[in-house]
Amino acid sequence: MKTPYIPRIADKLLHQQLEASGGVLIQGPKWCGKTTTAQQQAKSALYMDDPKTRGANLLLAETDPEILFKGETPRLIDEWKLAPKLWDAARFEISRRRVPGQFIFTGSSVPPDMSEITHSGTGRFAWVTMRTMSLWESGDSNGNISLNDLFQGDTIPALSKDISLNELAYLTCRGGWPGSLVLNRQAALRQATNYVDAVVRSDISRVDNVSRDAAFARRLLRSYARHQGQQVSIKTIHEDLMSNEPESMSQDTIASYINALKKIFVIEDMPAWNPNLRSRTAIRTSDTRYFVDPSIATAALGLGPEDLIRDMNTFGLFFEVMAVRDLRVYADSLDGQVYHYRDKNGLECDAVLHLRNGKFGLIEIKLGGDSLIEDGAETLKKLADKIDATRMNPPSFLMVLTGVGQYAYRRKDGVWVVPIGCLKD
Repeated sequence: MKTPYIPRIADKLLHQQLEASGGVLIQGPKWCGKTTTAQQQAKSALYMDDPKTRGANLLLAETDPEILFKGETPRLIDEWKLAPKLWDAARFEISRRRVPGQFIFTGSSVPPDMSEITHSGTGRFAWVTMRTMSLWESGDSNGNISLNDLFQGDTIPALSKDISLNELAYLTCRGGWPGSLVLNRQAALRQATNYVDAVVRSDISRVDNVSRDAAFARRLLRSYARHQGQQVSIKTIHEDLMSNEPESMSQDTIASYINALKKIFVIEDMPAWNPNLRSRTAIRTSDTRYFVDPSIATAALGLGPEDLIRDMNTFGLFFEVMAVRDLRVYADSLDGQVYHYRDKNGLECDAVLHLRNGKFGLIEIKLGGDSLIEDGAETLKKLADKIDATRMNPPSFLMVLTGVGQYAYRRKDGVWVVPIGCLKD
């Protein structure tokens, strides 16, 4: 029996972009559901990597691409990167037809040879970035607290889905891979391990046709996992690799591996937020290191749910990765982006959800516990007090996003405490 489609937040984004643009490129990591989501709105499809037609597809992409575009629209062109010339051909076809919603392109990486593309696609193509599933999409959040409502000031206290610490550890290690939802627990955890294996053995080299060492790629993923949520330099990662086992790889080589991992959407670092402050505080502008999904970090380190329960500090770090993943998914729905804040005085904020209209919310991420929630609330209030309200909006809300908890509520000081099991866009 065919597995029912689980609705995604990207469904709405894709629909909106198809109404506005001739073509839409859905990009994101392998196995996150790009093709399946595209199929829900496509009226016809071309699968470039279909073994039965792959040779003919590639030949036609070179000699007569217009034939490949024939079909009811929107027409899905899956794994288009196998024939990068299709991009320019589709751009020309969109210009000729002058009708929105013609093509949906999907792919898990940028094409290896960008020299074959002569036009950026501006004005013809729009982009939708898909990530792994948020807890709201996977059914592990009841969605009683909406970030959009928080921005509008329409939120009231609510019950959260009761997620135990053990269950939260499992969700962190399972990740948001759609295929894992129909598997038993051990198989679901194995899928994350298989993903890491595929990355180091094949994907990191195939992305740009550069042969890379699988053993070193695996050690680099482990080092990256140890530095999740931190502003560390390539030099620091190099030193970490050297301290754990001698490495001959240079910093430039490490940078090239990291760039390849970004191209296949394994890594998604978080940019720094630069607000208008009343004082002249120097703001740290380096990106914060993150994987696109927490399961990549736990799988890279060989950790399971029981390991996280035994080491709550590590658990807290990887819960932050999961929370950032969810916030990014929700931010896309709200036309926003997630940033971090750190200054030279040590004041930091885990996540700043900033919308295109200028509104923003400040969010601290804590696994749970009264003392940690109190620390998070104090941090949020200190940062809010620094913002120059004459030059930018005050924060729409302050939130401590927690891993466990039965209720979402607003404290007397105005700070919201929201368990991740009740959050949605």
